[in-house]
Amino acid sequence: MSNSNNRHVVPNPKGGWDVKAPGASRASAHRDTQAAAEQRAKEIVGNLGGGEVRIHGRDGRIRDSDAVAPGNDPNPPRDTRH
Repeated sequence: MSNSNNRHVVPNPKGGWDVKAPGASRASAHRDTQAAAEQRAKEIVGNLGGGEVRIHGRDGRIRDSDAVAPGNDPNPPRDTRH
């Protein structure tokens, strides 16, 4: 099942780690360390309603995958119309 909320943590050729949506050419986020990129990816996925975060090794192969439950958006939309 494909979910647009999923994110991949992949090495950036220029250094650091990128958080990317499947099939995206641009990164959603960039961090200096893999751990920081993984944390940001989980925040993004949680705020989008949950999904999978797949962590790639430096060789590009998936080495881990974590399911993320829906999170609480610290900045919810201000639209209060019902």
